[in-house]
Amino acid sequence: MTTTAEILAENRRRLLAAASGQQPETEFEAWAKEYVKIKPKGGGSAVPFLLNRPQRRLVATLEKMRTAQRPIRLILLKARQWGGSTCIQLYMAWLQIKHSTGLNSLIIAHQISGSEEIRDMFERMAANYEPEKLTLKRVGRSGATYRIVERDCKLTIGTAERPDSSRGGDYNLVHLSEVGLWKRTKGKSPEDIVRSATSGVLLRPMTMIALESTANGAGTYFHREYLAAKEGESQFEALFIPWFEIEAYSLPLDDPETFAAELLEHRHDTTSGPRSVSGEYLWSLWRRGATLEAINWYRLERRKYADHGGMASEYPSDDIEAFVHSGERVFSPEAIERLRAGVRAPADVGDTDADGRFISDSCGELEVWKMPDRRKAAERYLAVVDVGGRSSKADWSVIAVFDRLGDDGRPEIVAQWRGHIDHDLLARKAAEIGRMYCDALLVIESNTLETHDRERSVDGLQAPFLLRELEESYPNLYCRVTTGGAPRPGFHTNTATKPMVIGTLVKALREGLYIERDRKAIEELIQYERKPNGSYGAYTGCHDDILMTRAIGLHISEFEMEPPRLLEPLQHRGTAPRGHRPQDSFGVF
Repeated sequence: MTTTAEILAENRRRLLAAASGQQPETEFEAWAKEYVKIKPKGGGSAVPFLLNRPQRRLVATLEKMRTAQRPIRLILLKARQWGGSTCIQLYMAWLQIKHSTGLNSLIIAHQISGSEEIRDMFERMAANYEPEKLTLKRVGRSGATYRIVERDCKLTIGTAERPDSSRGGDYNLVHLSEVGLWKRTKGKSPEDIVRSATSGVLLRPMTMIALESTANGAGTYFHREYLAAKEGESQFEALFIPWFEIEAYSLPLDDPETFAAELLEHRHDTTSGPRSVSGEYLWSLWRRGATLEAINWYRLERRKYADHGGMASEYPSDDIEAFVHSGERVFSPEAIERLRAGVRAPADVGDTDADGRFISDSCGELEVWKMPDRRKAAERYLAVVDVGGRSSKADWSVIAVFDRLGDDGRPEIVAQWRGHIDHDLLARKAAEIGRMYCDALLVIESNTLETHDRERSVDGLQAPFLLRELEESYPNLYCRVTTGGAPRPGFHTNTATKPMVIGTLVKALREGLYIERDRKAIEELIQYERKPNGSYGAYTGCHDDILMTRAIGLHISEFEMEPPRLLEPLQHRGTAPRGHRPQDSFGVF
C-alpha cells in the first residue's frame, strides 16, 4: 500500500527529473542555446533559447524521425504557454541553416498577428546569428516570402485567414500553427488549406510537416487528424503535452507532508463541486506523473471555472480531456486504467463461414482473443450486436462475444467483429459468429432495425423481416417481453433502458467485474460523457458502438441469465435445426 513517505520520496524524484531534463542534450538544443536569442514573455531583452521540459520532449520526437532517415510528420496537441510553436519554427530554421541548402519552408499561422510575430522572430535571429552571416531578403511585393541568401532557401509566412500566398509553392518544411482554431467558411476549410500547403511535400527524409494546436473542441478537423495519428492510421506521429509538464503551472507547498497525506486519504472520494475537483481526480493526476506542487496549483486554479470542461479545455491532463468543453465523464479514469491492464493484441484475425467455422485471414474483420471452448456448456457465451450503417462515415456495426466463464470466473471479451455492412449481411454475420461460439445467446440492439412504421425499409429490406428471419434460423436469439407480454426479438435502447445498462457498466468498471481485451473499447470509455441535458453519449466526433455492446452484454449477463455451467463434453457440433430453441436457453422470457 502506498504511504505518505513514499509519495514524498517519489515527488522529490519527479522534481529532480524535471529540473535535469533527463534526456541528453541534442545537437539542436546545443545550437539553440549557443546561437539563438528570443524575446521572453512579459518583456525584457532577448535571451538565449533554453529548451524547457515540454520542448525537449518535442525535439526528441522530431529527432527520432530525422535520425532514422524518416520523413518528419508530427501532429502536436498542446496545453498553453510553453513555446511549442516557437520550438517547431526554430527546429525548421536549424534544418535550413545547419543541415541542407535549398530547403524551402512554409509557416501558416492562425491570424495576422501570429505571422508578424514569426517574421519578427526570424529577423531577430538572422540579425544576431554569430557563426555566419544570414541575410533575409524579401521576394516579391507581398512581403510574405523571404530568401535566406546564404542558404539558397526561402521562408514563406501566411495565415489561415489569407492562405492564397502559400498556394503552389515548392516547400520541404511546413508548419501549420493553431489548426484547431482555423475557421471553416464558405469556399475555405481547414482541410483545403492543409491540403494546398502540403501537397507538394515529398514523402522522403529531410522533409517535415508539423500540425500543432490547442484543442478547441471535439469533432473538428484537427481532432479527427489527431485521433487518426494516435491510432496509427496516418503518416503523422501524435504527441500530447499535458499541463503538469509545464513548469509555470506549479505552486510551492508550505507543508508537503500534510498535503500528501490528504491526497492519499481522499483518493477514493468522488465528490466534486462546481468549482472544485474530487479527491479521486487529484489522485489520478498523481498517478499520471504530476508533482504535488503541480496538483496544488491545479486545485487552486480550478476555482476560476464553473465546470470541469472549462478547466480541461485550457489545461488538459490527457489527450482525451483536451477536446472536452461540455458535459462530464461517466467512467472514472482510475477504473478505466485498471481495466486497461487486460488489453492485448488478438490471438488471431479472420472471418467465419456459414456454419460458424473460423477462417484465419490477416485481412479479416473478426478479432479473436480466445477460441471457443468445445466442452458443452449452458449459458456460457453471449454475443451482442450494435447495429451501425453501411457507409464509412456512419456509425460502426459491432459484434462482441463474452465468455461468461473467463480466465478467473469473470466475463471476458473473447472475440469482436467491427465494420460497415448491409444490415441483412450483418444479421448473417452475427448468426455465424454466434454459431462459432457454441450457439451463444445472440442479443441484437434493435433500435436501428425497428421503426414505428412496420412497413418502412432499411437498406432496401424490411427491417422487421430481418429480426424474424434470425428468430426462425438461429437457435438462441434473445427476446424481450413487450408491454402486452409477448416476446419480441432484440434489445431496445431507450430513455429507460440506456441509463440502466450504463449504470451496470459503471458498476462493472468500478468493481472490476469483467475483463476487457480491446484497446478501442478503452478509448470509447474515456470519450463517453453525461451531456448538460442529462443524456449519455460519446464526445462530438467520437463513437460509442463498442461501449454499448459491453453495457448491454454485462447487464444481460448479470440480471437476465443463469450462472454459466459446464455439461458433458461436446463430441459433434452441427447447425441446430431451424427454429430449435434449447430448453436451457435463457433467450426468451
